[in-house]
Amino acid sequence: MALIEFENVSKHYGDTIVLENLSLTIEDNEFLAVVGPSGAGKTTLLRMLLSQEAPSSGRILIDGAPIAPEPMPDRGVVFQRYSVLPHRTVIGNVMTGPEWQAAPFTGRLFGKARQLLKARAQDMLDRVGLGGHAALYPAQLSGGQQQRLAIAQALMMNPKVLLLDEPFGALDPGTRRAMHKLVLELWSEHQMTVVMITHDLSEAFHLGTRVIAVDKRRHDPHAPHRYGSIITSDFDAKPRLARQLARAAG
Repeated sequence: MALIEFENVSKHYGDTIVLENLSLTIEDNEFLAVVGPSGAGKTTLLRMLLSQEAPSSGRILIDGAPIAPEPMPDRGVVFQRYSVLPHRTVIGNVMTGPEWQAAPFTGRLFGKARQLLKARAQDMLDRVGLGGHAALYPAQLSGGQQQRLAIAQALMMNPKVLLLDEPFGALDPGTRRAMHKLVLELWSEHQMTVVMITHDLSEAFHLGTRVIAVDKRRHDPHAPHRYGSIITSDFDAKPRLARQLARAAG
């Protein structure tokens, strides 16, 4: 379960207000897409959910408890630029997170524990379509394959929340469609709560069960930094998504 609550959250940097008194409840297993213009605070919102940034005021709760002050395995993240380790093989990349979690001093498992983890990593690679690429290095993969690898990395930690920061923006249209299908399937299988940042409105409505727009509603031409973004629109996209999942299943 992963119920996320923003309670009157604001974020500012010095005199510049980025987000202003934002209140939002993200239900368990919701797929929330966040849209808005550049500079509206979308990535700041995501960074606060990841605990890379702390709210200037207000608080964020996960399942009723204050969010941990640092990134934790319960929140996985996939960025637009592929967050993979170039010096490790594909399967090594997927094993890295669980290895460090299980063996924080050495970052490596041995014997049966390593064999079991390697088998689980291979299963995950099979699931994201990289089963035959386990021995390759990231530089030998295409952009879409590297993004599949980044998703596999995140899912290996069994996160309750998956955060996607414009993960498909650099992909060609065909690869993007394939990635959309994969993400919807994995979201359905793993029953995660997903929060995705995107500039693409059609992508937001294609993937999300809910779409919110963030933007500045108030502007002061003499002090453009004075007001922050708020939620300006909130759409229920579940009926459309249900039709898409039904077509995919058929």
